[in-house]
Amino acid sequence: MTQTVEEPETGTADLDARPGARVIALRVLAAIAVPVVAFVVLAWALDTLRDNSANRLFIAGLAITIGVVGVFVLFWAADQLVDWMPASFRESVRPYVFVGPALVLLTVFLIYPVANTVLVSFKDANSRNWIGLDNYRFVFTNASMLRSIRNTAGWIIIVPSVALVIGLVFATLADKLRRGEAVAKSLIFLPMAISFVGAAVTFRLIYSYRPEGFGSNIGLLNGVWMGLGNDPVAWLSRKPWNNLMLMGIMVWMQTGFAMVVLSAAIKAIPDEIIEAARIDGASEMQVFRRITIPSILPTIVVVTTYMVINALKVFDIVFVMGNAEPNGTEVIAERMIRWFFLSNHNGRGAAIAVVLFVAVIPVMVWNVRKFREQELIR
Repeated sequence: MTQTVEEPETGTADLDARPGARVIALRVLAAIAVPVVAFVVLAWALDTLRDNSANRLFIAGLAITIGVVGVFVLFWAADQLVDWMPASFRESVRPYVFVGPALVLLTVFLIYPVANTVLVSFKDANSRNWIGLDNYRFVFTNASMLRSIRNTAGWIIIVPSVALVIGLVFATLADKLRRGEAVAKSLIFLPMAISFVGAAVTFRLIYSYRPEGFGSNIGLLNGVWMGLGNDPVAWLSRKPWNNLMLMGIMVWMQTGFAMVVLSAAIKAIPDEIIEAARIDGASEMQVFRRITIPSILPTIVVVTTYMVINALKVFDIVFVMGNAEPNGTEVIAERMIRWFFLSNHNGRGAAIAVVLFVAVIPVMVWNVRKFREQELIR
């Protein structure tokens, strides 16, 4: 028997697999038409969004629609373009195409503002003339600025330390409750739901003071103080205690956050380890120091970093309380806002912003190093 071997019709198959001239023309037409239509739609949408007489609800709906639909169309079009590429490097290009828009947004909204702020910090109040290091010389020689740096240092040391200790104590005690744990945690966490401005307004009423002849004192703290037979006190003018009173507002707000996060970390510790330590005769304090603290140390680092950054950029509390410079309660972020927006000195405001940005970098480096150390231990 003789077998006949059929040769594959490779030439015909390749010709069939290739797109026809009509398909190629449609692809080229789509590649030209889609950007043109998108440009026309976006131009109309931007004009509509700038129209002050347009309905506010319509503008909000249009903005949301453009955002959602625009992002979808952008990634869909990018995926189609990648599919048209040769198969040899199609998949190697696809990740960069999808990450590209995020990198563009990051560059436009983060890297460019940072670079521009650094550039403005070397110019005068109107950002026109180059004046070199004069703005930085002001930051590190002006009495108010030096006081704000000192006060900010106190905020980043005292607030995280006190809030972390109190939050850790509350988390440990709440973990031992058999009933009412959720209620207790909710009450302690409740201040976290209040904005910094709201908390500052609340405590401004608590610290309120009125001199004789200007009405009765309505402040809660002065009410208690006068109930003990003392004269009313202008608490926010008492140096340096006024700074501690402002820090107390942030401690009150951040303690609940620290408690919730640390409580979750404590509950993640295996019960077998704790029971084994107790069987070996370890006291509750030894269990806390030798097992609980080392086990939740990465979480403590995260909470500390979060609080330090919040303390570095605190502005609302000091600004709402008012009279920061006469009372000696200035902080770096408050000085930045005051010089940039209230005193209209772009150069000094930008220089203070750069100093604040540089101050955050060591905190982030320390945080990354701690994470790496913990990963090596694991």
